[in-house]
Amino acid sequence: MDAESGAKSTEAKSTSIPIHGNSTEHTAEATKEISKSAQKRAAKQEKMAADKAAKAAGEKPIGKSQAKQPTSKPAKKKIEGAALIGIDVSKEEDFAGWYMQVLTKGDMLDYYDISGCYIMKAPSFFVWEEIQQWFNQRIKKMGVKNCSFPMFVSEDVLHKEKDHIEGFAAEVAWVTHGGNSALQKKIAIRPTSETVMYPYYASWIRSHRDLPLRLNQWNSVVRWEFKNPTPFLRMREFLWQEGHTAHLTQEGAGQEVLEILELYAGVYEQLLAVPVIRGRKTEKEKFAGGLYTTTVEGYIPSTGRGIQGGTSHCLGQNFSKMFGISIENPSGAAGEKLHVWQNSWGLSTRVIGVMVMIHSDNRGLVLPPRVADTQVVIIPVGLSAKATSEERTSLYKEVEGLVEILRAVDLRVEADFRDGYSPGWKFNDWELRGVPLKLEFGPKDSQAHIVTASRRDVESKEAKIQIPITEINTAVPELLEAIQKDLYNRADQKFKSHVKQITKWEEFSPALNDKNVCLIPHCLTEQCENEIKELSARKAEEETGVTEDAKAPSMGAKSLCIPFQQPEGIEAGVTMCTNPNCQKKAEKWCLFGSE
Repeated sequence: MDAESGAKSTEAKSTSIPIHGNSTEHTAEATKEISKSAQKRAAKQEKMAADKAAKAAGEKPIGKSQAKQPTSKPAKKKIEGAALIGIDVSKEEDFAGWYMQVLTKGDMLDYYDISGCYIMKAPSFFVWEEIQQWFNQRIKKMGVKNCSFPMFVSEDVLHKEKDHIEGFAAEVAWVTHGGNSALQKKIAIRPTSETVMYPYYASWIRSHRDLPLRLNQWNSVVRWEFKNPTPFLRMREFLWQEGHTAHLTQEGAGQEVLEILELYAGVYEQLLAVPVIRGRKTEKEKFAGGLYTTTVEGYIPSTGRGIQGGTSHCLGQNFSKMFGISIENPSGAAGEKLHVWQNSWGLSTRVIGVMVMIHSDNRGLVLPPRVADTQVVIIPVGLSAKATSEERTSLYKEVEGLVEILRAVDLRVEADFRDGYSPGWKFNDWELRGVPLKLEFGPKDSQAHIVTASRRDVESKEAKIQIPITEINTAVPELLEAIQKDLYNRADQKFKSHVKQITKWEEFSPALNDKNVCLIPHCLTEQCENEIKELSARKAEEETGVTEDAKAPSMGAKSLCIPFQQPEGIEAGVTMCTNPNCQKKAEKWCLFGSE
């Protein structure tokens, strides 16, 4: 039983005893019983009040042993006036609790009976389908073909590339039994597919004429996360696409790396209305076993943290040497072997979590129109309980007509004809689900030949506008595009305002603790990165008095990327690295954020 239901139970037990019968005797007896009961309750309440006052004063309650002080954190303050079906914790006060409520009450996901695994419900899977369709269309024009490899990989093959598997070793899930019988050799469930696919690339690629080989697969992978599973961001099983390609030259591989990265940026910016920074990972943060890694990095305003959006890796020739993927060099001496150049690139359902965290609010989910399963919902209004069946049928037919008009211009539209729910309840329900646009239509609207539109992304009088019915086939699509654009612009403005260009170390940690990401001149060495993390964590502890284990505002900074767009200000061979203990010269502006 939770605290709230327990309080209700106590309240019910303390109500007055009802009086039954009409006789004076019964009435006197009942009154006597009530009096005794009232006296007992009064005495009990008086003692409870005294104990409470004593506790508040720090005294030991009379007749009771000193209660152990609770060690748990106080309950988060709930939003006052929140609808019964709505979000009851705020994004600002309890971000993790708010995020889970937005997803579950917004019908995006449900819990599963295995920790760290979640069910993607239809609205969230629709977002993924839209991303699939958009991305597939573009990679196929590049010559990429889709395929499917098994999810299982033998232990011997998985460990073939040492540096690579070390990056995943703690997260690999193993199959040890088939039915009731133990397997002679355990089998891994793929955490990624490099070692699954590349033994077969070695047999498929025999000549430079077989290049480039460009394959992609849409699948699920398993990474047995043990730290704080978070829907979409950190799950034990998640959906993604992973592309694996082989090229004759480093230049050809490098060109594809950037083409794919730009498509990842397009997924965020064009579909999800989320701004990103394009850049290259440092040596410390690059893909294990790869030559270099490029990335798109986002920003979550409520936490002040950067978040990796998608990565495109140039693997160099490391894997081709390991798996024997070679050809005869068409430009070399007879019989000279050349190991192919390889890339891998991946984008996961993490994108959905990033979108939700950035756009959604204390009223629930906010979905960009381009990826919303339902873009427009039409809600009949103005029908009282006295309305006749003919009046109801007539209005519903008009609503169905509006649905058809909007579907004719390729909009995803629903009409809410559910019985037993008031229009107000329906408004709250669709608001929770993040539908970009609500249209109200009632008898008065019918007479005036208008619909009243309410934008989900705006909470003000500006959110409501009236649209003539004769114009809805053009006005509604234009309004949805305006919502898409406004969502991006607001997020972009917020992101840019929280990127701080720092050249003095003493400004670094305070900027992080103010929920910013920091661009600093950096030497790009791994040792220096490690020291910056340690120094910034220690600085945060000194300034806040909160230990690292208790999650100070900054638990140490990590590099996010070296942005492709570099500000001016670094003079080669002159500008020093921002780390006060580093004596090296700065190579690039590097973006750092709280971990």
